[in-house]
Amino acid sequence: MSAGQAPVAGSEADRRQDDSTASGIPVSIVGATGYVGAELVRLLARHPAVRIVGLVARGRDEEPIELSHAHLAPTGLTVDADVPPEAAAVFFALPHGAAAAMVPELIERGVAIVDLGPDFRLHDPADYPRWYGFEHPRPDLLARAVYGLPELHRAELAALGPARAGGDPAIVGAPGCYPTATLLALAPLARAGLIGDLVVDAKSGVSGAGREPRPELHYGEVNESVRAYGVGGHRHVAEIEQELARLGALGVGSADANPGAAGVDFLPHLVPMTRGILAACHVRPTRPVTQSELDGLYAAAYADEPFVDVVAEPPATKQVLGSNHVRIHVRADERTGRVLAIGVEDNLVKGAAGQAIQAFNLVFGLPETAGLEQLPLAP
Repeated sequence: MSAGQAPVAGSEADRRQDDSTASGIPVSIVGATGYVGAELVRLLARHPAVRIVGLVARGRDEEPIELSHAHLAPTGLTVDADVPPEAAAVFFALPHGAAAAMVPELIERGVAIVDLGPDFRLHDPADYPRWYGFEHPRPDLLARAVYGLPELHRAELAALGPARAGGDPAIVGAPGCYPTATLLALAPLARAGLIGDLVVDAKSGVSGAGREPRPELHYGEVNESVRAYGVGGHRHVAEIEQELARLGALGVGSADANPGAAGVDFLPHLVPMTRGILAACHVRPTRPVTQSELDGLYAAAYADEPFVDVVAEPPATKQVLGSNHVRIHVRADERTGRVLAIGVEDNLVKGAAGQAIQAFNLVFGLPETAGLEQLPLAP
């Protein structure tokens, strides 16, 4: 499969089945051999309205999924090199730059796209060479893609379904793992124009770095050690700043309402655990705020959200393990005048596969929680 060619099999005439077939919406997963691909398989295999019709990875030919993921052997699925022709939706779990080259051919045939990489998250084409080191091959599609954070873009995601039925592309740019926890922790403050200065101190488990073996990810390097990385400009800063500016514009009518959102100071760390992200967001507010005001803002924002829990005590990543839930804690520090907002998530579920399925549900008019009802694992 060449870098600029979508992995497609079959002809247009025999490709499609109706999305509403009794056996479920036919979906395919490209990049099924990685950690995020495995989570997509695990969750979609039990989705009540989905039928997995293809797992795709470069150079595979009917390879049993258990050769890549032993725990998925009961699914009986195999991995091939091509997207099957009947797929109505394709999930991409690929490194940056790969999906952008493959998506155009698929959307021409009416396939809905959910990209878990960064290729359709950013709206400004100039951000791609700056943050990801490549020129986007289809900048015209960026403005038509929807940032796939349902709590912030629910209406836009739901509108993609009717748009697709009318012949328009349906592209979801699923958020990064760090931005998900960070943005949900900060969204009520951004809408209120309260972010005067912002420092985000984030921690991630090793699975967030992907499955490709690298020396710095060996057990002997990660165990009993914490390491900062991405110093001076982690790629996820771009989408954090983009979305905080949008929230300010929606909430108080100005993209400049949150001065701290214009130059986010973001420092991620790798910690010796497998799953989980904790984002601690230190905010100097634009004006004094009380705990009572913060409680009101966060209750109003998240009272009806199925996957966001605002909690009274600082949360731990273990409390959301294996689930699509985010736990958020916000606290006004009377001594310093700062606000601390903490978000925790499972980076492979709400930070990746689960959130992508949540967005997919909205696009296809399904219950938003379908396939995602599992509770966190403990201990």
